[in-house]
Order: sequence, then structure tokens, then C-alpha cells
Amino acid sequence: MAIQQAIANSFKKQLLEADHNFASAGGDTFKIALYKSSATLNSATTIYSSNPGGGAKSEVDNTGQYVTGGGVLVNAGTSITAGVARCSFNDRSFTGVTLTARGALMYNTSSATPNSAVAVLDFGADKTATSGTFTIQFPAATSTAAILRISG
Repeated sequence: MAIQQAIANSFKKQLLEADHNFASAGGDTFKIALYKSSATLNSATTIYSSNPGGGAKSEVDNTGQYVTGGGVLVNAGTSITAGVARCSFNDRSFTGVTLTARGALMYNTSSATPNSAVAVLDFGADKTATSGTFTIQFPAATSTAAILRISG
């Protein structure tokens, strides 16, 4: 079991099938769910599940503002510069939580295949919040750093 940072392979195919709309107004709804180190998440992950890889639930437990399925992401919009198209999201915080997370799954609740995986985030180590706020900080929305980038 491991969490490996990746863009989901199924997402790449679904992009070519016009199954994801990243417009900041009127686009699809994207969410992010947090996982313990026992989760199996990688480029082969296709949909959101509270127990990816089977076995016991590996999504973090409900606590404070965090509930099963995670939370909605606010799309910061799309842009293109120097031939690099990109999309980013505002940072996402969960308040009043006591949890430990090793990674996360970004997924689309509006796609033709409900809860389609978009990307796996590997935090590099367990990250903990105790009676506090857990924040996922997204990189700057630049052509070299945005969380989702397409270049030719």
C-alpha cells in the first residue's frame, strides 16, 4: 500500500473525451479527500473511494469540518501562457479537525463517470492537525507550477 503522486490515467483519457469542465463559472464540481498512509492511490486510481485498494477504510475519519468524501474545491480558473494551459484551485482548509493524512485525491463529482479521479497528491510524510486547521496549499497558477498543466 502506498500513495504515489500522479495524474490519474483515466483522467487523461477523459480529457480527450470532453468529460471535465474546469471553467471557474459554470464548470464541474471538484472535491478533495484526505487519506491515511494505509491507502493505495496512484496513476491507476480511477474513482473516489473511502477504501482505495480494498480492505479497511483508509480515508481519514470524520472530524470537525472534514467529512467522508472531503470538501469542495474552488476552481481558480484556467489560463494559457507560452503554450502551457493550466488550471489551479484555491487552498482548501478543514477547521476544528484532529487528523493525520499522508495524501489526497482530487476528483470530479460532475463527470459522466461519477467521482472520477483527477490527481493523487502525496504529502511526502504524515501531516497532522490537532484540534486545529488542516490546509492543503496549491501551487501558484503559473505555467511551471500549477497543479494541472498541459504543454506540447
